Amino acid sequence: MNRKIKAMSLFANVGIAETYLNKIGIDVVLANEIDKQRVKFYKHLYPHTVMVEGDITTSKIKEELIRKGKKEKIDLIMATPPCQGMSTAGKMQKNDIRNSLITHAVDIIKAIKPKFVFFENVPEQLKTYINCEGSSILIPNYIEKELGDLYNINNEHIVNAADYGVPQVRERAIILLTRKDLNYIWQFPKKDKHVKTLKDAIGNLPSLDPELYDLTKEQQLQIFPDFERKKEEGLKVSKWHYPPKHVYRQVYSLMHTPSGKTAFDNIDEFKPKKQDGSFVKGFKNTYKRQDWDKPAYTITMYNRTIGSQNNVHPGRFIGTDNKKNEIYSDARVLSIYELMLVSSLPKNWNIPKWASEHFVRQVIGEGIPPLLVKKIMQEITCAN
Repeated sequence: MNRKIKAMSLFANVGIAETYLNKIGIDVVLANEIDKQRVKFYKHLYPHTVMVEGDITTSKIKEELIRKGKKEKIDLIMATPPCQGMSTAGKMQKNDIRNSLITHAVDIIKAIKPKFVFFENVPEQLKTYINCEGSSILIPNYIEKELGDLYNINNEHIVNAADYGVPQVRERAIILLTRKDLNYIWQFPKKDKHVKTLKDAIGNLPSLDPELYDLTKEQQLQIFPDFERKKEEGLKVSKWHYPPKHVYRQVYSLMHTPSGKTAFDNIDEFKPKKQDGSFVKGFKNTYKRQDWDKPAYTITMYNRTIGSQNNVHPGRFIGTDNKKNEIYSDARVLSIYELMLVSSLPKNWNIPKWASEHFVRQVIGEGIPPLLVKKIMQEITCAN
């Protein structure tokens, strides 16, 4: 490699995708994000990156990014627009304005003409239509129409993070572009031979009891007498491995739910219930424990909720009650530290002190696993 690849990150969020890029010779010198809290987080992680804060759809911000991008001679543009308009975890509204944000990234790419382009989004992006010159067009066809004369485009667009050493099943649509004068087509790397499981990632961490926010401390200790000891052991590993907070009726259901199973399959006493005692109605992928011998399910923005999709720690069998009902440990969602590990973030990820637990969980759920990004980006560090 002749020199470091200079990169620009559009819709940068807090910079999770960029985590390992500097180590492989990619210097993200310019970034853009509209949300002030995310900008603050990004600047904390990457103080040397020039952050252009503001709305990319305005001519002022777009022209500033183009001007600074040309001055820096940007080699790589990363564009990861918000996915809520397309994601199955969102509302999937056909005319969601966020679906068309990619057009503004394309405007910047056409002006700067970097060597490489990295588009990333949810798989539904490939089936999403946007308006172009009065006509409806699929996003992949739009990219081909606008950039196909200048760039080679990779053949496959769906990639699963679990195939690349990430202990999480997370499918993404990634479209890779290489400027045609380079005589190179950027493709996905070979898949890893070993699939990393939850046991590989977090199996050695101390068990945690949940914190029951609807009970008194005395009631908490009656149910979980080792709560404080376990909490202390967790904090010795990381300040981010502390007990998540839950309502007891949900915890009670999951205490009697085996690894890999949903509480909806329990006997009536241990099925999920509402505050009035009536049964909760839901899908079988909610109130569900994960499986030790598989990668984690896709981490979503709602990862602090027991009643959301596949969020609960696998747990371990710890005995039976006086009625011989089986009891399982860790009736809780994953801790922030566990989320970091299954998302392939470093153990010492530098979370700012001011960031709330809700915000940290949200940005982790939004972010693409950085190890996947690293492995894809390593394919071009030798082609530069």
